[in-house]
Amino acid sequence: MKLFFNTCIAVLFCTITFAQDKYFTITGQVVDEKTKQPMAGASVFCQNTTVGTTSNNEGKFFLRLNNGGYDLVVSYTGFETKMMRISNGNPDNDKLVIELKEQDKNLNEVVVAGSAEVADGWSKYGNFFIANFIGTTPNASDCNIENKDAIHFYFYKKRNKLKVRAKDDIIITNNALGYKIKYQLDSFVYDYNTKVSSYTGYPLFEELNGSEAQKAAWKQNRFNTYIGSRLHFMRCLYDSAVKEEGYEIELLDSTDNNKSTPIVNPYDSQYYSVDSGDVQINFHGRIRVKYKNQPPDQKYLIINKFPLSSRIQISALDILDGFVIEENGYFYEQSEVTNMGYWAWKKLAELLPYDYNPE
Repeated sequence: MKLFFNTCIAVLFCTITFAQDKYFTITGQVVDEKTKQPMAGASVFCQNTTVGTTSNNEGKFFLRLNNGGYDLVVSYTGFETKMMRISNGNPDNDKLVIELKEQDKNLNEVVVAGSAEVADGWSKYGNFFIANFIGTTPNASDCNIENKDAIHFYFYKKRNKLKVRAKDDIIITNNALGYKIKYQLDSFVYDYNTKVSSYTGYPLFEELNGSEAQKAAWKQNRFNTYIGSRLHFMRCLYDSAVKEEGYEIELLDSTDNNKSTPIVNPYDSQYYSVDSGDVQINFHGRIRVKYKNQPPDQKYLIINKFPLSSRIQISALDILDGFVIEENGYFYEQSEVTNMGYWAWKKLAELLPYDYNPE
């Protein structure tokens, strides 16, 4: 009996240890950069997750996260937003001190004075903004912007560019995936000369409440959105499961995108290396990613005048200088990797948080 009891204790200990190893915590304090005084009520969250909080009266905060990497975003009205990369491999997660710098009011006044805000901006550019920010996928039709009055449009004739700013977080309800998204829009720019749109910002997800039938529908929709997504691909690349999950990778010719070379073994040392749990991907230039386990959406084929019989999702990544993937699918530097093809079509309406787990 004594041996059996000790065995049970050992099994229980291993189970608890294993469960704890799936998560990590961060604690810290938000202070004014100038006065070093604590800042209560600062917003602290990991962008593109459902994890966020506010600092207490002492400026302190606590977050519990799945293992992996994240961009920690800290903001406070009247101060510059600060972002820093964190992961479970950071030894200083229990003693972060975030110093926020007060915004330059004079600079803001110059920007407002010299702006070219469109008085009837939403009626003129609203649908265009939705198409390029939320998207035109089937899920996009089930997304609603709750506070359109927070969004302002600026058109610059000389540069032929449209810029969009938001005085508050943009609140988007995604009824297809069951999320409410608070999006701190940093910038949105559309260049009419190149016909290229780009936007940056900090999304925070919140699960919607719903009936059991709605939750079941959201679960299925999330899974359908996840399969074949960039998040799915990055996780498969990290787990050395690209081929098993239905992906093929090709290296495109730098002068002719119609010419490509299949990457037979993406885990060859010239492309793939591991350092302290992080995976270094050494692709350079442009790669084509084919996903064979799910056909592309018919709407995408129609918009782009592709054959409706197409059975493979084709995306591409333009990579400046490789990137590093962490186990939750987060990678950096994201600003140096550009989506093209099928993934470029999938915008905010198809976005899933890093703490999404299909299982």
